Amino acid sequence: MRGTHVPSKVLNNMVHFLAPYEQAVEELKLKLKGIKYGFLKSGRYSPIEFVVGRVKKVDSLIKKANEKGIDFQQANWQEEVGKEVQDIAGLRVVCRYVDDVREVQQLLYEREDIVIHDIKDYIANPKDSGYRSIHMIVSYTVYHGSEKRTLFCEIQIRTLGMNFWATNEHELRYKYDGNIPKDVLQQLHEASVITHQLDVLMNNLRQEILTPAEVDSTLEEKLEEIFSLYVKQDLESAAALYREHVSGFEEAFADNPKFKMIHDLLGKRLK
Repeated sequence: MRGTHVPSKVLNNMVHFLAPYEQAVEELKLKLKGIKYGFLKSGRYSPIEFVVGRVKKVDSLIKKANEKGIDFQQANWQEEVGKEVQDIAGLRVVCRYVDDVREVQQLLYEREDIVIHDIKDYIANPKDSGYRSIHMIVSYTVYHGSEKRTLFCEIQIRTLGMNFWATNEHELRYKYDGNIPKDVLQQLHEASVITHQLDVLMNNLRQEILTPAEVDSTLEEKLEEIFSLYVKQDLESAAALYREHVSGFEEAFADNPKFKMIHDLLGKRLK
């Protein structure tokens, strides 16, 4: 294997080399969070729960570069590392449901500022360990000082369940230095199956959870009756009808100006 020795001048230059990747991670985190808040600000459900990002640590980067056979003695090592190690910048988007993962995947396809080069679907085709996630290799352009740089980044998209499993698997691999005992591997695989079953079940419930409850059409008539009683100053009868038919359903009236007016007039007085 070539490139096992790393000159001190290369190590000294790593901070400068990684700086644009740090910038790319921060910008992409902001843009991905922008997707989330764009949904929320418009009153819609967001497919994104949270976003995290990181830049590879120097020792991890050097190890991977050595595995790729990159020679740090060569003058063009920065170009070679940037081309061959495509996950120096890494983003992780965590979602609630599997359908949310697919929605985020599609949203990224449609963006003009992110170019997708490769995608590995470990949800449809999980790894032998049980690992599931979507891995995208994308390129993203930053303006670092006066320099324009187009960099490779990896974006992972997964559910909360997949993320919980992967976090535990990562910690076990670190603990056992990559040599996880067979019985622990078996438990991990079983946990992956259970996690996937939960993801499937919860995904089936997604529409049920996200679909607002239907409002009884007779409620409008009851509200008119309550309003009429209020105008007549029969507050006791109005309050009784309100408690029986309206109390607990206030959110259903939020988007209906007529309902909202009646609720604003009566709600606080008649609960």
